[in-house]
Amino acid sequence: MDAIVKSFPNRAEADQKSETAPRPTQAEVEDAVSVLLRWTGDDPGREGLADTPKRVAKAYREMFGGYDEDPAEELGRVFEEVAGYDDLVLIRDIPFYSHCEHHMVPIIGKAHVGYLPDGRVVGLSKIARVVDIFARRLQTQEAMTAQVAGAIQEALNPRGVAVIIEAEHMCMAMRGIRKQGSSTLTSTFTGAFRNHPEEQARFMMQLRDMRS
Repeated sequence: MDAIVKSFPNRAEADQKSETAPRPTQAEVEDAVSVLLRWTGDDPGREGLADTPKRVAKAYREMFGGYDEDPAEELGRVFEEVAGYDDLVLIRDIPFYSHCEHHMVPIIGKAHVGYLPDGRVVGLSKIARVVDIFARRLQTQEAMTAQVAGAIQEALNPRGVAVIIEAEHMCMAMRGIRKQGSSTLTSTFTGAFRNHPEEQARFMMQLRDMRS
């Protein structure tokens, strides 16, 4: 499925939003966790749960740290001395952990990202960092696929970007239909990958060959 590439909030927009709706304090977060613990039927005052609100607040700050990072900054340093290289760059099997925005349970998957340079390349680790930044936000897989592609397209202006994400959603495995092991595949293709089927086919073939 091809996701539609849309713009994503930048840090300035996020900062402006935070000014009108400031983040809760540490104490407010811990109180909220305590309420949830009581709602489950447990006692937040018992020994095993006494420090859970503090631990959850710390874990959430780490797991959702993508809101404090700007993918454009990660992609800001590009290299133009590429000896004329303009063929496919493909980074496969980038692992990520995200959270479903509907139920706030984990999404566990891998991203495969390729682009066709147009005079500029970026460090390979930066592509993985962009995946990580978007993953560490509340997400839908479709949106995340489009966001990764859009960030790379905007920063590098390559001849095309290809992003495929495959993931397992715990909202399907742990609740509702409870189908463990099922995976979801999403894709976004821009530029030459969208307009020239042979480029898209080449990306898919190289991705397959790297797995064999």
